Amino acid sequence: MDKLMDNPWFIKILALLLAFLLYSSVPQTTNKLTEVNVTGDQNSETITDVPVKAYYDTENLVVSGIPDTIQVTVSGAKNLVQSAKMLKNFEVFVDLTDAKIGNQTVKLQIKDLSSRLKATLEPAFANVSVQEKVTKEFKVDAELNRSLIEEGFAAGVPIVDPNKVKITGAKDVIDRISYVKATPDIKNQIHDTTTREARVRVLDRDLNKLEVIVEPETVKVTIPIKSVSKTVPINIVQKGTAASGITIQSIKLDVNEATIIGDEDILKATDNVRVEVDVSKITDDTTLTLPVIIPNGVSKVTPQLVKASVKVKKEDAKTLSGIKINTEGLPSQYKADFMDPSDGSINLIVNGPSDVVNNIKPDDFKLFVDLSNLNEGDHDVKIQVDGPPEVNWKLDKAVAKVNITQTGA
Repeated sequence: MDKLMDNPWFIKILALLLAFLLYSSVPQTTNKLTEVNVTGDQNSETITDVPVKAYYDTENLVVSGIPDTIQVTVSGAKNLVQSAKMLKNFEVFVDLTDAKIGNQTVKLQIKDLSSRLKATLEPAFANVSVQEKVTKEFKVDAELNRSLIEEGFAAGVPIVDPNKVKITGAKDVIDRISYVKATPDIKNQIHDTTTREARVRVLDRDLNKLEVIVEPETVKVTIPIKSVSKTVPINIVQKGTAASGITIQSIKLDVNEATIIGDEDILKATDNVRVEVDVSKITDDTTLTLPVIIPNGVSKVTPQLVKASVKVKKEDAKTLSGIKINTEGLPSQYKADFMDPSDGSINLIVNGPSDVVNNIKPDDFKLFVDLSNLNEGDHDVKIQVDGPPEVNWKLDKAVAKVNITQTGA
């Protein structure tokens, strides 16, 4: 036995037999474990936002209706599912290489996915529109938010550079274009000529944005700005008649000039604005808040209200009696006799500042009737008065009756 153990071939044969016996005792258990593990490793995952690629004649066609992304559910061995989810090393596509112009339903397909995985696409089909690609040139109109123009300034016609763009898209979309607009990016109010870049927007008649390609995508918009304001004096206009015994000494404004805004032609024709002071209701020194009155066509004035300080002087009244009426303009061959008033004199009521009225005398006034170009006979003639400018007066009779006769008749 010892000799056999020392023989190397005996050891090799014994080892082989032991290995065979060990192998034959393991296979059934190993197979059972493998079958259980395969069933447990099956998995399913949904991958969202998977981009969809389209294959078609991009030079001559425009395709719409293809979803930008879809969701893909992959099923299979867990390790393969996880790998597909992480790497997204597959492609979802639509094959329109042989598509005809018009509306059609096409199947979404997937490629480069492991053959041991099953994929479900959602959606699986897409309703697409295949249209002829058209390029046309359109004029760009600038849009401007005029509330961004500072007060006292106005915007002229915006200048767009370039003023035309090329727009490419499906023929039916191109036919729907109603507006091509560019709105400059202005955030703060402006008072100088300004240039800004603006993105071109393409809209249908309902102002819906159209999916097209615009070249160039942006343009420059220059907005000419000019002043539409002018500074003019504020005139004071007295309305009404001061009450008896009241003299308006002065009217002063706290602001003597105003800024007006309006069209250029209106501004050229406007030299002043005004405030109206009704003196008939003023009996004492007072300060009034009054509106600044502007002519038609002026859209705004600053300030709109001013304060007017009115100073008055109260008056006294005095009656001057028996002031003689003179005659003027009567040729030498005629003479005139007063019939009414018979004595040729009347009374004069004078009112004005007390210091002036108290010192006034009949000689300070000249009363006369103008008899020029009158013939013989009775005439009613207006009595005229020359007197001091500091006072007002009133006659107790405004008309005299005069009889004209020839001298010696």
